Amino acid sequence: MREAALLLASCTVLCLLLSLGEAARQGQDIRCGACRALVDEMEWAISQIDPKKMIQTGSFRINPDGSQSIREVPLARSEGNLLELMEIVCERMEDYGEHTDSSTNRKSYVRIKSRSDETMDLSEATLDSRVTASLKFACETIVEQHEDEIIEFFAHETDNVKDKLCSKRTDLCDHALKMPHDEL
Repeated sequence: MREAALLLASCTVLCLLLSLGEAARQGQDIRCGACRALVDEMEWAISQIDPKKMIQTGSFRINPDGSQSIREVPLARSEGNLLELMEIVCERMEDYGEHTDSSTNRKSYVRIKSRSDETMDLSEATLDSRVTASLKFACETIVEQHEDEIIEFFAHETDNVKDKLCSKRTDLCDHALKMPHDEL
């Protein structure tokens, strides 16, 4: 009898540890997915701005020698524009659904609403308001905690921002380097 109780307690502890591990992995999947979706949405929004539009930044004070420290930067990648984009980017998490990889059971997040009214294949995506709410919350948390890094990367980097920001800089995606670049 005592051995059965001990076995039952051991099984309970093991099940609890496994469920905690699964919950932690799901939390990591949602944070990683939110980061990668955030990067996709920021890149798309930046691409919609005319690259020829410039904005003057720097000090408008006149130096003792009569010059000013003003420089022109592309509007799309200016700090002011990036801050504006970061204020609205998490609203776009409503356009994402969840996809579960059948071999690894890892979750990824895919766009379910087309930006150009094209028909999209949604056969492998799960549409769930709880997932959308979790993605939005994770996105808002990432923007709040990593605002400086996001601005730094989008102001200066153009290549492979997803991996650089989400994996290497913020460690939100430990498994992202194994994911294809077009997958979230």
